[in-house]
Amino acid sequence: MGEDVQRHEMTTLRELLDEAVAGRGRVAMVTGAIATGKSALLYGLGEHAFGHDALLLAATGSPAESALPLGVLSQLVHGASMTEPDRATAVGLLREGARAHPEDAPAGERADLLVVDALCAVLLELSERRPLLVVVDDLHHADRVSQLCLSHLARRIAYARVMLAFSVPDAHTLGGLHAEMQRRPHYRAIRLGHLSPEEVTRLASGDAGATPERWHALTGGNRLLVDALLEDHRTGDGRGERYAEAVLACLHRAGDDTSRVARALAVLGEAGLVPRLLGENDTVVVRAVQDLTRAGLLDGGRFRDEAARSAVLAGLDEHERVDLYRRAAELAYRDGAPVPVVAGHLLRAGQAAEPWALPVLEEAAARALRQDGVESAIEYLVLALRSCRDERRRARIATVLVRAKWRIDPGTLAGHLAELTEALRRGHLTGGDAVVLAKALLWHGHADDARDVLAHLRRLQELDRDAVAELAVAHAWFRSSCPSFLPHLPELTDEQAGGAAHSLSADRRTESADALVRALTGGPLPETAAAAERILRGSRLDEMSMDTVESALLALTYTGRADLAAPWCDSFITEAVSRRAPSRQARLSAIRAEIGLRRGDPAAAAADAQRALELIPPDSWGVAVGGPLGSLLLAGVAMGRQEEFLPPLTRPVPEAMLETRFGLQYLHGKGRFHLAAGQARQALRDLRLCGELMVEWRLDSAEFIAWRLDAAQALIALDEVREARLLVEEQLARSGGSGRVQGMALRVLAATADKRHRVMLLRQSAELLQQGGDRYELARSLTGLTRAYHAVGEFRRAAVLGRRARALAQECQAGALSRMLPDDSDGAWAGELPGARPPLSDAERRVATLVADGYSNREVAAQLFITVSTVEQHLTRVYRKLSVARRADLPEPLTGEQL
Repeated sequence: MGEDVQRHEMTTLRELLDEAVAGRGRVAMVTGAIATGKSALLYGLGEHAFGHDALLLAATGSPAESALPLGVLSQLVHGASMTEPDRATAVGLLREGARAHPEDAPAGERADLLVVDALCAVLLELSERRPLLVVVDDLHHADRVSQLCLSHLARRIAYARVMLAFSVPDAHTLGGLHAEMQRRPHYRAIRLGHLSPEEVTRLASGDAGATPERWHALTGGNRLLVDALLEDHRTGDGRGERYAEAVLACLHRAGDDTSRVARALAVLGEAGLVPRLLGENDTVVVRAVQDLTRAGLLDGGRFRDEAARSAVLAGLDEHERVDLYRRAAELAYRDGAPVPVVAGHLLRAGQAAEPWALPVLEEAAARALRQDGVESAIEYLVLALRSCRDERRRARIATVLVRAKWRIDPGTLAGHLAELTEALRRGHLTGGDAVVLAKALLWHGHADDARDVLAHLRRLQELDRDAVAELAVAHAWFRSSCPSFLPHLPELTDEQAGGAAHSLSADRRTESADALVRALTGGPLPETAAAAERILRGSRLDEMSMDTVESALLALTYTGRADLAAPWCDSFITEAVSRRAPSRQARLSAIRAEIGLRRGDPAAAAADAQRALELIPPDSWGVAVGGPLGSLLLAGVAMGRQEEFLPPLTRPVPEAMLETRFGLQYLHGKGRFHLAAGQARQALRDLRLCGELMVEWRLDSAEFIAWRLDAAQALIALDEVREARLLVEEQLARSGGSGRVQGMALRVLAATADKRHRVMLLRQSAELLQQGGDRYELARSLTGLTRAYHAVGEFRRAAVLGRRARALAQECQAGALSRMLPDDSDGAWAGELPGARPPLSDAERRVATLVADGYSNREVAAQLFITVSTVEQHLTRVYRKLSVARRADLPEPLTGEQL
């Protein structure tokens, strides 16, 4: 395959060898960029020499041995197949030459001509017996004495059976030696170029999935690099190990200066600062860049591919890496480079000891957080924290780091909380940061430590403006989320609150938290929903706004407007994904689960709750784990698959969770779970505890948790009907105008009423829930109404509603409801049951059938020869009798009914 793409050059070398064998000595100098295939070409020439019974003497120059006198000639002699007398003579001459030229001799010292002449005589004598091929790869790395000996030999082989074949990247690397050889008539220069795109395509032919065009672009046609890419492709190595090795091999053969420039380029990314970074003159750097460009590694002064740059960086030893990046950071800082560039160099150096370094890292972290580069911000802050010796500044950096890590996984904060708590005790933590610490401690269940932090704030004689602003926001947040901690918060005077360092972000956080408080304490007020929507319209998930968005979404949800909250929540989840903020995705998914439950979609709620617990491990949720766990339990019960969701119930939860709003959600889910499992007394204990806390904290909103209704159902299961009825009636009185809560309450109240009264209550319940948008609760009421009709013998009505209830239950994936419905074998319209009064009159049935078939009111009137007004009157009665609100909800069997 090598000959296919270098056929012309190989042919030329063979012809030269043939001439040398015939007694016309030849010198061939193969030049070309680093690793263009010179070595492979010389190897192929050596293979050809065996066909002529030629004696092959081969050696390779190396930068490590370039100062060793006669090192290359020693390789030629020791590796040759010659008689012992010849070898002994040659070795003796080499030893004598080495003694005459010790390693510390001046580089320009001339070789001992007698020794050189004697060595050449030995080689010429060998050529009289057998043709001689002398191959030296990378002659430019050979020691100076060996180069002079080979030059001397080149002058004496014009009529000998000797061919000398050398390789160098470029003729100028040999200086005067090349000029001297070039004057000889038997000298030939063979220039190797890179592979053309067509040649790369030919090399890759037959390899499925090969990308020769891209390979040529990555390598410039460098044969060594192309072969490495081809091998990586054939072995399926997506990491490109062979390619990386080939890049380092190119640098190894390029020489020290070129390698140093390449490493500096890998650090800096471009060539402008390389001379200053290395302390070299421009000429050395320009020549190295030219060599690297000819080698196919660079294009326009930059690495052609990031993988090549990464390979060079990976080849740095630890000391050199630290030193290069440290000096690069200092150069970039002094030249006024962008902050992320300077910080990036500091990060790779792993040091930030200079006085200017810490501000650079802090500023880079702040910018990264604003631009959603949370991972980068964390890396900057970790280095800053490790490098900082000032305790007050360490506390500030650690607080920012806590906020940054919170956006990815709150569980990673634990290691910083103890340090921040100690900084607070030492007086190194400001008031605003202390509030952040208290919330973080509470999140992780350290309730006592959180109280200590708040107590410390209360003891402060004077609060700074930032602390006052943070406390103004915190009061509303604690009121809605952790009300038991309110007594521990410092009280703000009107003067302090008025002089707080307000900002648009702080004002939005306060307004949003206040809206959530109103939703939890004042019920479903329209003005609360309007305020929440206004806040959401002006919010994005920037550095400080997650609490704002979360509170506004929950305020909208708890005011009975889950239909409005859903699209907002979906939009913010999409934004969180794009911002690579898994913590925010998880918290929003937990809210989405609550929205799903209130819209009667338990399957979606379960999926969202599970996603929330996958994005953040349950242990990292801290006390907030009660939110998604409670939703998961409620969804499992609604779907009749509570056994599948038993693990969340058995998972240990933080004790401090019961001091938060999230504990209420967990108790609610747990209570309903026990109720579905037939453990009514345990369910009642959980629900009563939930209710007691809600009343104590004045968060007794039925749109948040209608605990009285579930407790009433537990009491009914325990045959304590009278107490159950009192709870339901109390809930009805406290419904705050919520049609959804009233509908749910009437359904439970029906279970305490006699059969005939039960039908009326369930019909009212269905009508209210029809407007409320909760499909699962509507399905529950329709299921109860179906059973109630069955109980009073109105089988046709039961059949009609049963079909609708079953369809709705299946839509909600509420299997338990489907199993509660009686068998539908009666037929709603066939009249098989003598004595049963049909739910619709004949006229109503004819109108309903045509409307269900898709006819408009005017078309129905024309077909039945009645007025449009009469059609509308019939439809009104049909809707009322069938408990539907629109024509699309008319039962399916109507479409096939005969008039």
